[in-house]
Amino acid sequence: MRPARTLEPDRPSPEQTWPDQAWEVEAVLAWHDDNAKAAIRSLLDDCKHLRQQLALAESVMSRGMARGWAPRYERDAL
Repeated sequence: MRPARTLEPDRPSPEQTWPDQAWEVEAVLAWHDDNAKAAIRSLLDDCKHLRQQLALAESVMSRGMARGWAPRYERDAL
C-alpha cells in the first residue's frame, strides 16, 4: 500500500462545490492506476485506521472535556 497523499484539483470555479465527488472518485482511481479493487482496499484500510483512532481518542477523553459529546462510529444515513 502506498501512503495517502493530498490531492487537489486545479482551481475549482466559484460555482463548483468542493469537494467535487466525481473528481474525488477519479482521483482515487487514478492514484491506484484505475484498479478499483486496490482503491476499495485502500479506502477500507483508511476507514479501519480512523475507527481505531476514534476508539483510542474516546478511551482517553473525559466526558467533561467534550461536554457530553460522544463519538459515533456510524454516519447518519443520507
